Amino acid sequence: MDEKLLSEVSENAIIVKNKIFEPYAFASVFSKKKTKDISSGIIPNKKKQSFVEKAMLWIRGNVFIPDARVFWVKPSVNYLKKYLVENNIDTVITTGPPHSLHLIGLQLKKEMQINWITDFRDPWTTIGYHKELKLSNWAAKKHKSFEKEVLNSCNSIIVTSPTTKKEFDAITSKPISVITNGYDVEKSIPKAKDEKFTLAHIGSLLSERNPIVLWEVLSELVSENALFASYFELKLIGAVSNEVILAIKEHNLEQYMNLLGYVSHEKALQEQKSSQVLVLIEINSPETKCIIPGKLFEYMVSDRPILALGPVGADFEQIIKSTNTGTFFTYEEKEALKCQISMYFEAFLNKNLNVHAVGLQKYSRKSLTEDLVQLLDSIA
Repeated sequence: MDEKLLSEVSENAIIVKNKIFEPYAFASVFSKKKTKDISSGIIPNKKKQSFVEKAMLWIRGNVFIPDARVFWVKPSVNYLKKYLVENNIDTVITTGPPHSLHLIGLQLKKEMQINWITDFRDPWTTIGYHKELKLSNWAAKKHKSFEKEVLNSCNSIIVTSPTTKKEFDAITSKPISVITNGYDVEKSIPKAKDEKFTLAHIGSLLSERNPIVLWEVLSELVSENALFASYFELKLIGAVSNEVILAIKEHNLEQYMNLLGYVSHEKALQEQKSSQVLVLIEINSPETKCIIPGKLFEYMVSDRPILALGPVGADFEQIIKSTNTGTFFTYEEKEALKCQISMYFEAFLNKNLNVHAVGLQKYSRKSLTEDLVQLLDSIA
């Protein structure tokens, strides 16, 4: 929790709260850490899952459909029906995941005369972790049924990537707009660049996002180049799974690893701007082609080069290339990846590791909000 971020919320925003039932509170009786991990998206490696973890994943996928926030739906609908009428509100935007929020919008649409926009920050049934939930055939069909009903009942749809738009176009004829995540114009936080050649990853580094090819490349570089080894530091900020840490140790990189854990948003921005290279990792899977990590946009305005790894055809590859903010590699491009890190290191030694970004303005949250306003005007 970063309470300081509350200061960025406009005083004109009206925040309505209502009590809901949260099943994770009961699940934590069995294992508080495992419950917290699974609720935050950290799914343990299949081969290392305990009985409790397997059971929790099965329950998560087959009992709580579409997710463990499904108990929000009924009380929220009951509360909001009255609130919308009393406050003369005719347009509702539901945003997910959790996709239970879309079920709230669906029921409101059935019972009231409203304009309803569904906002998908991630896909639904094709999201990377979906297949890890040990779904029965019945549960899988239920997810698909909910997804189809939501997409065909709303007035308009927002997605964050072209790939998700293409996927949803095959399910519905409703209008779909692509509005990506973006960046805020942050106050300048002066901080000197790291004296070490720091490769920094900021955000969750989960088991499925474990970039073995990167650890192999870095292991080779420190063993082959004594100067590289003397300057190199791997800076990891945020949740890092045990599998990732173990892989780093297995590649003899433990002495170069600096685990900072969770930090405030302000501290994360400082570390972004002081690091030499920013690492962006996405799971090597066709299902993740549509994922454009939110931190990409903060990376883009940090004035530091981005080193990105992702699947073939990843949507965020074109954003990085078109803005000239870094380099992108697939998991099969080991030698090219190694060559690029070496080039970044040489530029670092020559005090010439710079970025010359272009075309960033359209990804500012102000510009993206203008797109959202136009969408709202079009359905009013």
